[in-house]
Amino acid sequence: MPEQTIGTREEWQAARAELAKLEAEHAELTNKVTEQRRALPWVPVEKEYEFDTQDGKKTLAELFDGRSQLLAYNIMFGPDYEIGACPGCSNLGDELSATRVHLAHRDVTLVCFSRAPIDRLNAYRERMGWEFPYVSTYGSDFPFDFGLALTPEQAGQIPEIQGMLADPPPFLQEWSRQVGAKLEDGLREAPSYIAFARDEDGRIYHTYTVTAPDPFVAPYHSFLLQRTPKGSPDDEPRAWRKDEYPD
Repeated sequence: MPEQTIGTREEWQAARAELAKLEAEHAELTNKVTEQRRALPWVPVEKEYEFDTQDGKKTLAELFDGRSQLLAYNIMFGPDYEIGACPGCSNLGDELSATRVHLAHRDVTLVCFSRAPIDRLNAYRERMGWEFPYVSTYGSDFPFDFGLALTPEQAGQIPEIQGMLADPPPFLQEWSRQVGAKLEDGLREAPSYIAFARDEDGRIYHTYTVTAPDPFVAPYHSFLLQRTPKGSPDDEPRAWRKDEYPD
């Protein structure tokens, strides 16, 4: 951590006033981004999809649970992950459950997807104490059709992935051990938010997708850490599951 400036209350107030201007500009830009996001064209979903859930098989329409909007987070937990989901995605999952009631009262159903089989998702959900519906896309074209996962052939054509595989940094090697998967398999999962809308006639539309490293695809506690004096104490982009912190 660099040596911090020490100042008077007056100096702090002046610096804070300058920061407030920048924060206002940031808020204005955020509003513009939100407007443009909602102006994206809606794409009809013509293909029929079926998913494994804790309550049995469900269609995409049934995942809406009677509401007109569906927001899902795709947790990195592929069928090749022998230990568990991505710790970073798990951090975000910890913070999603409490938001469900607020979204539900605003006509939004929140679920999470992963490609691992449903029995493994159910066990992990119980371990983490999650309350949101955890839906398996195992054996479905859905994650590949919507860019939530890559086939081996697709991954082989992405220079960034091939570069990481050729010379993986230490934190990524540790991540591979944490999830129990080879990097070439683990990195084929895409941590993403995806949104759908359903009209009064039951037609479903794909409206939005965002994939890491976008700041939106991050645990909420990172937002809080940005407002603390020291920020995150981590020197590397390493995450821990809540039941695995070394202390």
